[in-house]
Amino acid sequence: MFDLDRWQEIFQNISKNKLRTVLSGFTIAFAILLFTLLFGVGNGLKNTFAEQFAGDAENSVYIRSGRTSKPYKGLQSGRRIQFKNDDTKFINENFEDDIQYFSPNIERFNVFAIYKSEQNNYTVRGVYPDYQPLESAVIQDGRFLSYLDLEKRAKVIVIGRLVEEDLFGAKHALGKNINLGGISYKVVGVFNDPGGDNDERYIYTPFTTSQGIYRKNGELDRFGLTFNPKLSPNQALAFTNRLTKELKNKHNIHPRDQAAIRVQNYAEGTQAVNGLMFGLTVMILFIGIGTLIAGIIGISNIMVYIVKERTKELGIRKALGATPKSIIGMIMMESIFITALSGYAGLLLGTSVLKLIGPTLEEYFIKDPSVETSVVVGATIMLVIAGTIAGYLPAKRAARIKPIVALRDE
Repeated sequence: MFDLDRWQEIFQNISKNKLRTVLSGFTIAFAILLFTLLFGVGNGLKNTFAEQFAGDAENSVYIRSGRTSKPYKGLQSGRRIQFKNDDTKFINENFEDDIQYFSPNIERFNVFAIYKSEQNNYTVRGVYPDYQPLESAVIQDGRFLSYLDLEKRAKVIVIGRLVEEDLFGAKHALGKNINLGGISYKVVGVFNDPGGDNDERYIYTPFTTSQGIYRKNGELDRFGLTFNPKLSPNQALAFTNRLTKELKNKHNIHPRDQAAIRVQNYAEGTQAVNGLMFGLTVMILFIGIGTLIAGIIGISNIMVYIVKERTKELGIRKALGATPKSIIGMIMMESIFITALSGYAGLLLGTSVLKLIGPTLEEYFIKDPSVETSVVVGATIMLVIAGTIAGYLPAKRAARIKPIVALRDE
């Protein structure tokens, strides 16, 4: 039950010992403040890593061609490797069981787009319908490209959300026609992308349409695919190595030539980032626990000192009839109250500082630094428990002292 007299007594004791109370509270508040800032900055780094890999499927693989850097089979170095439609057929025939989604790609940069009086430059990609999951493009209006569009070589496009904003403002682009490089295309879909603004400024058109206009000799720029999600990381790496080897053999490229065909496997990057984030989490947790332990030691020492300082007072209380239980309860309640109030103050200060400095930290690759309330509340509860134990042990010892001994204490 709520004991008004006891709480009045606690507040009187706090008011009489302001410096002691402030020092006790500062120890707790500072520990929670450091804990909050540390976890907030750590989460900001995690957000940065997550954003960098948000725009593509984790099992995606991109294959690009370049120039040979080594002579091979009588062929000179510096030879340009050009992918063609027969490479598409070769990959699908030899690696069908290892591939989930697949799309050749034709990419045109700085294509001039016009709608009425609005105009801008964008990157236009000619792709298969399977390209949508590779880029994690989410359709917000209309549809993505279809295989019927490929078959008919339809002059249709799917545009990013920011392309729609640039050219159409607040109006909807679906069903409208956009002039791309002097050719009219109908907008059949609008997408958004978790990868951010850059990924929402792309325009997708059917691969066959793009190839018929820009690559009439059956040429293409690159391949995008996702490997079978049932493959383990080691199996996925073996698959990409085998795919690279087979393509090098097909194009007469030296096995150790790293420039002629470049394969980017996002699974490798994801594994590396996951390992880095795990290490970062462990480091933050280690330092955070160390901070809490320092706070626990601080509040424990202060509580031991407080009880020792009040030994004579406790002796008088016992002489007047106070039970050991009531003495222990009073000290513990005071300890819990100071610890909880100070911890809450540290939590508020920490979250406020994170909100205040958050925007300025982006240039240091720390995005949206924040900390889950449950984590900090848990840390505060831990300190409250520590403060309770720290108050209980010396209070119990003091409660056992005989009044006459306590009154003689200096």
